[in-house]
Amino acid sequence: MFVALLLLLALSNAVSIDADIGQCGSNPILDPRPHSVSILEFGAVGDGKTLNTIAFQNAIFYLKSFADKGGAQLYVPPGNWLTDSFNLTSHLTLFLEKGAAIIGSQDPSHWNVVEPLPSYGRGLEVPGGRYQSLINGYMLNDVVITGNNGTIDGTGSVWWELFGSHSLNYSRPHLVEIVASEFVVVSNLTFLNAPAYSIHPVYCSHVHIQNVSIFAPPESPYTVGIVPDSSDSVCIEDCVVTMGYDAIALKSGWDEYGIAYGRPTENVHIRNVHLEAFSGSTLAFGSDMSGGISNVLVEHAHLFNSNSGIEFRTIKGRGGYMKDIVMSDIEIENVHTAIAATGHCGSHPDDKFDPNALPLLDHITLKDVTGTNITIAGSFVGIEESPFTNICLSNITLSTNSVSTITWKCSNVSGFSDSVFPKPCPDLENPSNSSSSCFSYLLSITETKEDSYS
Repeated sequence: MFVALLLLLALSNAVSIDADIGQCGSNPILDPRPHSVSILEFGAVGDGKTLNTIAFQNAIFYLKSFADKGGAQLYVPPGNWLTDSFNLTSHLTLFLEKGAAIIGSQDPSHWNVVEPLPSYGRGLEVPGGRYQSLINGYMLNDVVITGNNGTIDGTGSVWWELFGSHSLNYSRPHLVEIVASEFVVVSNLTFLNAPAYSIHPVYCSHVHIQNVSIFAPPESPYTVGIVPDSSDSVCIEDCVVTMGYDAIALKSGWDEYGIAYGRPTENVHIRNVHLEAFSGSTLAFGSDMSGGISNVLVEHAHLFNSNSGIEFRTIKGRGGYMKDIVMSDIEIENVHTAIAATGHCGSHPDDKFDPNALPLLDHITLKDVTGTNITIAGSFVGIEESPFTNICLSNITLSTNSVSTITWKCSNVSGFSDSVFPKPCPDLENPSNSSSSCFSYLLSITETKEDSYS
């Protein structure tokens, strides 16, 4: 074992993080941790049957003592490591070797119940608390979850069955949830069968999610891949995500609770991703967006085999905003609705929401988009009291299939389009103020992007 430990000490990677991690132009600096231990030293057994929760908890408690000594790494060797929820600590790297799988227990009675997030006010699926996620972090600084393509498997089928039969006592857990933390890296891993969300950074800053593969089967209900939630300075790059509902979904709180908490999701960069979402959207905004979503750049994305490609969702009572969002170099194939925005999507947590809290959708730019085997090119259904404005479409070619009877749907929306096929609604062909607003905003985004790489 000591020889193995010497080897993994030499291999241990990752810790100090560049403060400019938020945009994908600045990669995290992963320095070796000066201390490393194996989960084997704490009595863990990787047979897929022995419950290792105490081993993980004891290991991380021990490694916490190295936080002021440069941090530490917990090494998980090949094997199937069954566990319940456990919490990470600051200045820690959790490293899963190739062939290592952390597997969540399928017994709901083993899972702790925690309070709802304050920006949601209740569990998403059941009023009250929620099951704690498999791997958790709270108020952490400098935490890395990485490996040599190891696996984190939520064995979600039991949770999907409980959801489908309306038998949940509390809302479903996620695979990884990091709360109120900064300088977070998740990389080089495979995530399987999340009970609900796979990776959920909430109230976080400087989050880098890179080179991960995420999968849940088509029949898994409302499973979502990556969910930046009331978080800022987020980079998601070089990822492959296939989910039952949404692949990537940006959120920021639910109705009056999200409005009161008031923390937006902003400064998000997504690039070089392959996204598949069976019944939802490959790239979703909302519908829980009451804290606001802004300053998002998506580029070089492949969206395929899904119900919808890009979708903005909101409803009266949400408040908040979705604005200053640019998407370019997007390839869409085998998708029912390529681009959608709706002001009539989502439910309310309770009867305390303000029906007069109207959301804003403004300055959404899509350029250089191609699509094949598309049924509906675009559907923009705004809110009468708060129409969607400055929808800017440029250089978009979508090849529709024989199922199509109507290629565009529009109401309560305005914007500008140039070189778009099929020809969009007249609402999106306003050549006046919208065009100048579109181009001036796009120019500012391009300049900002160039500055970030210089």
